[in-house]
Amino acid sequence: MLNSYSDDDLLMLSGIQHFAFCERQWALIHIEQQWQENLLTFNGRDMHEQADDPFFTESRGAVLISRAVPLLSRRLGLFGKADVIEFHKTVPDETKGVALPGRAGLWMPYPVEYKYGQPKEDDRDLVQLGAQAFCLEEMLGVSIETGALFYGKTRRRQSVVFDDELRRRVTELAVRMHEMFQKGMTPLPQYKSACDSCSLFEICLPKLKNKDDAVAGYLRKAMMDEGG
Repeated sequence: MLNSYSDDDLLMLSGIQHFAFCERQWALIHIEQQWQENLLTFNGRDMHEQADDPFFTESRGAVLISRAVPLLSRRLGLFGKADVIEFHKTVPDETKGVALPGRAGLWMPYPVEYKYGQPKEDDRDLVQLGAQAFCLEEMLGVSIETGALFYGKTRRRQSVVFDDELRRRVTELAVRMHEMFQKGMTPLPQYKSACDSCSLFEICLPKLKNKDDAVAGYLRKAMMDEGG
């Protein structure tokens, strides 16, 4: 049986990107309500604000562009908004798509997420875009196969296929996010090279935890030597 989360249980969709990157970062932001801006987050927010105009709808022939589209999934328990949703007009005989008010024919939603930097080695951007698409599927009753990530540094789109693997990954992350939120649990820090560019570095202090472990190990060894 699928979950159906109430309004009080909904979590921010944007958090799935934080969670995929670092569960501790997500918990510091979404459980402990801590946030610290750095150059990367400022530039990323600025790009989002340029893309997000809730009153702006642009028509480019067979493509209708809507910005800052509200999103909700009761199954995933997530809410938020999409930077841009393109609605691509389908061919006359096509039966897939959604009907739009004041528009003839059927239109296929195509979510586009804007990122300041460049493609990542991990899947944090992919799961965020996937979560947006799956919200749209639930809201509009349509199956969405593809979307795109637009990166500010490369000025290029990266096409994303919403396959079974990505769908499982998004669902698993959403379930774990809800479990952790309900427990109010913040994981202990684990330092990695990506921590150096994290906006929460000075709050998280990932290297301090490693130093504490080293000191504890040294003391245990010293006590064993004395007893030995």
